[in-house]
Amino acid sequence: MTMPSARASIALTPEETAGLLAAGRILLLCTIGPDGLPDPIPMWYAVDEAGALVMTTYRKSQKVVNLRRDPRAVGVVEDGTAYLELRGVQITGHVEIEADAGAVATAMAEIARRYQGVEPEGQQGADLHAALRAQAAKRVRLRLVPAQLVSWDHRKLA
Repeated sequence: MTMPSARASIALTPEETAGLLAAGRILLLCTIGPDGLPDPIPMWYAVDEAGALVMTTYRKSQKVVNLRRDPRAVGVVEDGTAYLELRGVQITGHVEIEADAGAVATAMAEIARRYQGVEPEGQQGADLHAALRAQAAKRVRLRLVPAQLVSWDHRKLA
């Protein structure tokens, strides 16, 4: 008879994982730098209907250069300050890069709604979308598509 691993006993359920990703504030996105070392950068993000994490960035940024060379990436969302409060999700997968200004502006609007409370409906949303569309020409949408999730919740140790 095998004993369950300690890792399995603290893993988040799919519902807990979705809740943490929905409530999380910063995704630490790690791409592979030109020297082969991890290149981590904190990113604002949104979760799309398929469970991928969506971000935007300048199309000439180092992370885009890295991802065009190698689309593999890892993202981490974590929460807690004391050891027995720590919980997180590591998302391993690949990043799709989308340059279409409409897709970029839509992602920017969703992130603005999530982080700044700007509603996409009504005049405020229309004004925001128009402003974002102008900015979108210099940006791309990044979509981290999960291949594997690893999670932990140290609150389950207590």
